[in-house]
Amino acid sequence: MSLTHISVRGAREHNLKGVDIDIPRDTLTVITGLSGSGKSSLAFDTIYAEGQRRYVESLSAYARQFLELMQKPDVDHIEGLSPAISIEQKTTSRNPRSTVATVTEIYDYMRLLWARVGIPYSPATGLPISAQTVSQMVDRVLALPEGTRLLLLAPVVRGRKGEYRKELAEWQKAGFQRVRIDGETHMIEDAPALDKKYKHDIEVVVDRLVVGGDMATRLAESFETALKLAEGLAYVDLVDGVVPGREDAAADAGAPDQKLKGAGIPPNRIVFSEKFACPVSGFTIAEIEPRLFSFNAPQGACPACDGLGEKLLFDEDLVVPNHALSIKKGAVVPWAKSNPPSPYYMQVLGSLARHFGFSLETPWADLAPEHRDAILYGTKGKPVTLTFVDGRKSYDVKKPFEGVIGNLNRRMLSTESAWMREELSKYQASHPCEVCHGARLKPEALAVKIGGHDIAYATHLSVVDALAFFQALPDTMTGQQKEIAERILKEILERLGFLNNVGLDYLNLDRTSGTLSGGESQRIRLASQIGSGLSGVLYVLDEPSIGLHQRDNDMLLKTLRRLRDLGNTVLVVEHDEDAIRTADYVIDMGPGAGVHGGEIVAKGTLKQLLKAKGSVTADYLNGTREVPVPAKRRKGNGKKLTVHNAVANNLTGVTASIPLGTFTCVTGVSGSGKSSFTIDTLYAAAARALNGARMLAGKHDKVTGLQHLDKVIDIDQSPIGRTPRSNPATYTGSFTQIRDWFAGLPEAQARGYKPGRFSFNVKGGRCEACQGDGVLKIEMHFLPDVYVTCDVCHGARYNRETLEVKFKGKSIADVLDMTVEDAVEFFKAVPSIREKMAMLAEVGLGYVKVGQQATTLSGGEAQRVKLAKELSRRATGQTLYILDEPTTGLHFEDVRKLLEVLHALVDQGNTVVVIEHNLDVIKTADWVLDLGPEGGVKGGKVVAEGTPEDVAKEPRSFTGRYLAPLLKGVTKDEPIRTEAAVGAAE
Repeated sequence: MSLTHISVRGAREHNLKGVDIDIPRDTLTVITGLSGSGKSSLAFDTIYAEGQRRYVESLSAYARQFLELMQKPDVDHIEGLSPAISIEQKTTSRNPRSTVATVTEIYDYMRLLWARVGIPYSPATGLPISAQTVSQMVDRVLALPEGTRLLLLAPVVRGRKGEYRKELAEWQKAGFQRVRIDGETHMIEDAPALDKKYKHDIEVVVDRLVVGGDMATRLAESFETALKLAEGLAYVDLVDGVVPGREDAAADAGAPDQKLKGAGIPPNRIVFSEKFACPVSGFTIAEIEPRLFSFNAPQGACPACDGLGEKLLFDEDLVVPNHALSIKKGAVVPWAKSNPPSPYYMQVLGSLARHFGFSLETPWADLAPEHRDAILYGTKGKPVTLTFVDGRKSYDVKKPFEGVIGNLNRRMLSTESAWMREELSKYQASHPCEVCHGARLKPEALAVKIGGHDIAYATHLSVVDALAFFQALPDTMTGQQKEIAERILKEILERLGFLNNVGLDYLNLDRTSGTLSGGESQRIRLASQIGSGLSGVLYVLDEPSIGLHQRDNDMLLKTLRRLRDLGNTVLVVEHDEDAIRTADYVIDMGPGAGVHGGEIVAKGTLKQLLKAKGSVTADYLNGTREVPVPAKRRKGNGKKLTVHNAVANNLTGVTASIPLGTFTCVTGVSGSGKSSFTIDTLYAAAARALNGARMLAGKHDKVTGLQHLDKVIDIDQSPIGRTPRSNPATYTGSFTQIRDWFAGLPEAQARGYKPGRFSFNVKGGRCEACQGDGVLKIEMHFLPDVYVTCDVCHGARYNRETLEVKFKGKSIADVLDMTVEDAVEFFKAVPSIREKMAMLAEVGLGYVKVGQQATTLSGGEAQRVKLAKELSRRATGQTLYILDEPTTGLHFEDVRKLLEVLHALVDQGNTVVVIEHNLDVIKTADWVLDLGPEGGVKGGKVVAEGTPEDVAKEPRSFTGRYLAPLLKGVTKDEPIRTEAAVGAAE
């Protein structure tokens, strides 16, 4: 059994109820089921954890202390395990130095390629720079026509000011007789006095030679002397005539743009360098090694931005966010909202207004550009009279004004207060570095090129464009370069090919990891695993289809099958219908969530699953249950929200409207511009106008229709807290009410307990032995850290006295350990707490514990906690809700419940905008905005807009093609027409 199956017996991790299962090895197995039914507990916390733990335990004690060690899962035994690799959603680095190219190791190979094959070019002349050995220099001179007279010069001073009397004396003492100063040759003793205010060129004459005979040894010695004297540079000047091959340069010698042409070297001169150095500008590259191209190493990073490619600078739009306000009404936010309020700032601005002749009551938008410039950036050294009032006295100060932004810069540099720095940073935004312009590297690294392009050019390309670029590179190389580059290019092209195959062709290689979605980062790791070509490994994946359009799903499933065909066991936690139908083996967990789940409802092939009784998944796959298409679509309230000419990221001047009072879906293939339009532009602009948020919106002309809304709420999948002390109760605010309730009980009042007594974050009521954590961490060095239940409070987090206060026989620790649905029943007499708990249950989180640690919640669960918090607030009917893929981690049945909640919001008059790929959500929408047609540079356009039926009829829409079969009365048998095909037809 152990050779053909992974055999699990008695799995009890989290909510699993002694699960026994035999999973066939070397198959693609999908574990599905309701959210919270125990899928991740079985796949990650039991099978992966044990596979990883056993592999790590086989290593030496020394090696184990450097690896993250897994706890032994609560399971009787597991047989047939292989070394396990998990590919989760939360694996990407938020480090701004981490990019798509570095994560996939493509950049490591690119650095090697540019270091070994790249040719440095001079920024001054545009000519290649090459390092030469003395032998090569001698051979070059000996190749000149016999009888050529020449001078060998050491360029000791190049374009520098000074008198150089001491140096001239030292050269004479060393035995040299002649120097050339500013083009004129002199005996050293007759050298003219130099004016130290002017720049000079001085070359020491090392030797005078005539080409011919046996002069190689003498020439080599002279070159060595000259190179030593001039730090690696030597000139050979022909006394008569020009260097063969430079006749054109001689003809152009008088041209005014001579230096621009790179002809700054006289036509009778040959320049030799034993370093990579430009003879005109002196630009040098000490060594061309891979570290020169690393923006994470001091050898390669741009010194101005330390290799980040951008700087935090005070931004005009954050300093003056609302141009409709006047200065008097607080247009200049950091000065208007100074803490404590300072009359000094208004007196300064009043003085400026008198000096320049403008009014403090004029809206910022109506001020003259030069007046706005003076307020923000100062008077550029010109003094102005500033009038200050101190008590009853008034006095004038005449001095230049530094400007609001100058003032903020000075305060940021001089303050030692962390609080002040945090306050001031709210007015800063990232801007490309003014030195490297976002390239992240030193000029030396950018001077090295292959095929005329530097390494930064290649990282700016998308995956699909980079594939074409590297495939064409060998055509630009010499035979020797091709030989060196062959293996490096093979590695680069393989990795790019894998990224292309998992639907990430639109990603730019220099895109930072922190901006990637969970699905994108997971597929990047998946691509690198296929590249490693391992077999006999157990891969455990967590919903790899997140963020993927149905069209790209096929490529992902093909990749997973390829991973299986290499001889691996692929275990996928997934809700996607295509993935379930493609799997070799399916395990359906349930029947419910949380305490109602943890059992296997059905298992086997797809055929066996479809016949299973009591499986909700089977019901949806069979069509006996479904998310219904609405009988009619809402028309909205007649008003609309319009974004005009949005050009953020890859958007190409998109102007699109969203009808207010509707449920709108923004759709399109991955990378088509959905988030750029919805989050970066629409949400950011609305949040600034309605919520007074300090954030920069993507570039656009304007957003009209915001006057019909009172607030905007963005509900994303970021964690609700980064520490185990944060939980659904603290996030929704119900924990405060629970503590108040306990503090109001007769027993608590008799003891004089205040609400703070029932907090596990502060001293007083918490258990001090574990400081309110409930567990103690014991460091075990080369064994995993052991978390033991606190022996004082036994995991309750509170001290004995606090736990003696009870309501209906339950202490506050018991309440935190309840599931949300139990808490709804428990607090049915306390409306304020009951409503918040009921809302959590309504969004499908009834199985979550009230005090469950925030760090254990998935992205989808965190998003639904946020949704519940917003829903529990009193709705105004004029709110815009924006959600980014709310169906992440949701089963068909959970999607149905979520849609009920979202449609209820719209029924109250609100507007809900959802970025979504899930067809069950899209088919229930009132309005669909479909972007595309492709991802990256081939996207960013509106392909279709209207009702789902309208979009389903659009020939260019990929979304429409998959949507058509789900809608009544829409047939779509014709093949999808690409943009190129439509253009050709037109």
